[in-house]
Amino acid sequence: MRNRLRITTIGIVAGLGVLALAGPAAAHVEVEADKDTAGATDVTLTFHGEAENSGAGIAGERVVLPEGIAPGDVTLVKAPSGWTFTPTADGFTVGGKALKVGADAEWSVKVTKLPDGETRLSFKTLETYGDGEVSRWIEIQEPGKDEPDNPAPLVTLKPGAPTSATPSATASPAPSVAPSSQAVVVAAPDDDEDDGGSTWWIWVLVAVVMGALVATVRRRKS
Repeated sequence: MRNRLRITTIGIVAGLGVLALAGPAAAHVEVEADKDTAGATDVTLTFHGEAENSGAGIAGERVVLPEGIAPGDVTLVKAPSGWTFTPTADGFTVGGKALKVGADAEWSVKVTKLPDGETRLSFKTLETYGDGEVSRWIEIQEPGKDEPDNPAPLVTLKPGAPTSATPSATASPAPSVAPSSQAVVVAAPDDDEDDGGSTWWIWVLVAVVMGALVATVRRRKS
């Protein structure tokens, strides 16, 4: 009986330990896009930061934009009441008065255009609490690998329509110089043909004169 009680007690303690370890790892900063195609325009990104500090509320979020999205192409859509939006050299921040302890932070921004050809966009995020604690969600999630301990928010997109690398390929080809040169050659008369065509009337005149002479000689003989 005592052995069973000890085994049960050990099992409960072990289970509580697993839950304690798993608890903090469940908190994340996640992001969703209202358009899931690479190269899409006017895309709204909605971020959700889960609170994990039991003594202070979230006071700010700093987001590093992935390559292909410039800070000037991002505008604020909504944020917690009293929070402000500030562009930075590599992204933006939203922040203000700390939220209530345990309250999650949610904010949305609009991106002018998503990068072409990119299907995985990572948004490294630093989450700051009112007591100065910073949670760094900056580890890139690699396809086919286990999720890291502090994954950066990730947007997975569908490939966009292929862009033509040679837009002029379908245009009408430039006219060749050869036809016009050939036309000039054909239009120019050949020397031999010119001689034959310009002297035929001389032979006709000679024939007429010879015929007249022969006729005159015959009349004299008669």
